[in-house]
This record gives sequence, C-alpha cells and structure tokens, in this order.
Amino acid sequence: MSETEIHRYILLGVFLAAGITFAATGLKTAPYGRHREGDGSKLGLPERLGWLVMESPSVFGFWWIFHQGQRSTDLVPMVFLAMWMAHYVHRGLWYPLRKRVVPGRTMPLMLVIIPGLIFNSANAYLNARWLTELGPAYPIAWLWSFRFLYGSLLFITGFVINRWADWKLSTLRKPGESGYKIPRGGLFDEITSPNYLGEIMQWTGFAIATWSLPGLVFAVFTAANLIPRAVSHHLWYQRKFPDYPKRRRAIIPYLL
Repeated sequence: MSETEIHRYILLGVFLAAGITFAATGLKTAPYGRHREGDGSKLGLPERLGWLVMESPSVFGFWWIFHQGQRSTDLVPMVFLAMWMAHYVHRGLWYPLRKRVVPGRTMPLMLVIIPGLIFNSANAYLNARWLTELGPAYPIAWLWSFRFLYGSLLFITGFVINRWADWKLSTLRKPGESGYKIPRGGLFDEITSPNYLGEIMQWTGFAIATWSLPGLVFAVFTAANLIPRAVSHHLWYQRKFPDYPKRRRAIIPYLL
C-alpha cells in the first residue's frame, strides 16, 4: 500500500471520527474542566501535564513531519507552517504552562488525553504531509489568490477572537479566587463561547487558504468537537447562574 493510499484512509477515518465525536459529545460532555465528574482523580494525569501530552503532536509532530517533505522550504508551505505554529505553540505549550490549575486535579486519560493524542497525531500527519509532499505544489502566486487572501483573513480574525477570549477568561478570577464567574464584554455579550467560535473560524480559514482535503476535514472535526461543547457550556452557565443573560447564545450570535 502506498503512502498516498494510507494518507487517504487516515483522512477518511478522521472524517468519520468527526461524526462520531459530534454524536457522542452531543449526548455526553467530555468530563473535564467545569464538566468533570467527582474529583476527577480516576486514571488521569495532572491537568497541566495531560494538556501538554495531548497537544504535543500538534507542535513537535507537525514540525518534524513538515520538514520531511521535499517542499518544506518553499515559501507558501512555510507561510502555512507559520499559521499552524502561531496557534499551536500557544495552545500546546504556552496556554497549559500559564493556565491556573487546581492542585491534585487530573485530566481523564482514557476519555480525553488518549483520544486527543490520537487525533492530534493523525491531524498533524495529514496536514503536514499534504503541504510538503503528497499534495500539489503551491506556486508563489498562490499568496495573492482569492482563496489564500480570504482564508488568511478568516484565520487571522478567528485567531484574534480566540486569543482575546482566552485572555478575557483568564482575567475573571483575581489571585487567590476560585470558582466561576459570568464573562462579560465584547463577543461574550452575544455568545457563551467566543473562544470556540474563533477556533472554528481559524481552521475554516486554514482549510480555504490551503484549499486542501486535510484542512477541510480538520475544520469539520473542530466544529464537530467544539459546537456540542459550547452548547454544554451554555446550558451549564444557565443552570449555575439564574441571572445568566437570556439573549446570549451558545456559539453563533442570534442563532445557536
């Protein structure tokens, strides 16, 4: 079996996994963060370590696989590498290292870390290998094509929304405080999870900018994973806070 065929089967597998993920997380929210069950101590890793392990393939795996391709030094793939790393160096390294964690709290190994590790490994391989070896070459003129310009604009907009929302959430608690508060201001006045909306926008933009099937499948999986979680967050806030704004939606302003 050729690598092209292997790549195609993995791509199909991730696409099918997106549908399973959407159905499964719609029925039962992944038990971490505010949705953890009990003390979260059963068969898990400390939150910070668990996050680093789960996200590491998206940083180190993608970088290594990308540089195995014959076109790894071409300008356009290097631009896509910069876009990818702009997100994942923050998400995979900086975010877990600066995230406030509760001592002794763990992240479930079987339900969260291992599935996340498998997906991130497959996703890193699919996209990195496509961009520098298995997909078509990108001419320099691609950088001023409509697909690249529109996709990049969407990616940057989503990136800014995602970073802003993460910063806003990180400032809700003062030093020494615990528990949850209602975030307010900006997009938080319209939706519960602008951080998730931003991430979906990012990878939809990446899919358009690369005009690739791996990029599209990644965007589909991101939406399948984050939309049900955003809805769960929204319902949790409504249960937790009787005064939660009634006009606020879960993830899409005025709609969902």
